[in-house]
Amino acid sequence: MSTAASPHPFETTRCTGPIVVMGVCGCGKTSVGERLASTLGCRFIEGDSRHPVANVEKMRQGIPLEDADRWPWLELLGGELGKDEQTIVSCSALKRSYRDLLRMRAGRPITFVFLQGARTLLSSRMGAREGHYMPLSLLDSQLATLEVPQDERDVVTVEIEQPLERIVSDAIARIAAIGFATTTDNR
Repeated sequence: MSTAASPHPFETTRCTGPIVVMGVCGCGKTSVGERLASTLGCRFIEGDSRHPVANVEKMRQGIPLEDADRWPWLELLGGELGKDEQTIVSCSALKRSYRDLLRMRAGRPITFVFLQGARTLLSSRMGAREGHYMPLSLLDSQLATLEVPQDERDVVTVEIEQPLERIVSDAIARIAAIGFATTTDNR
């Protein structure tokens, strides 16, 4: 009987296409994106860090962004997704038109991981986080703007009311089930 530890079930899984971790504020895009990137051996881009200063100031003041505020930001992120298939980006991608722009600018298939959770959970998470410019007051505007992905075959939905490791393993399993973005490395 071997005493060697069993490998993590996704230890040999790697990223083979760009992934966008999406959802409203407080859903855990950054935490999930960072862990996915680490697990799959991808580069991670925190989408919020790419917002123009004017967008950050609006949000800091509790003013919801409009489409005109988001288009240049989405174009930038879409370009990043097109540069390297080994990239994971956190981005709210609230509307289908936003997701379509990311797809178009990337110029390659993208997989979206939609992090879904109840408003009460989102609110408590936002209230507990420190150092982020997005105030809790913007949660309702994001929920109102959100177009829940439907009939988008490159989107998987993962419930956030579970531990981070489970969210990540669910995301990887769902991505693999639709045949996008990950592959098992049989070296």
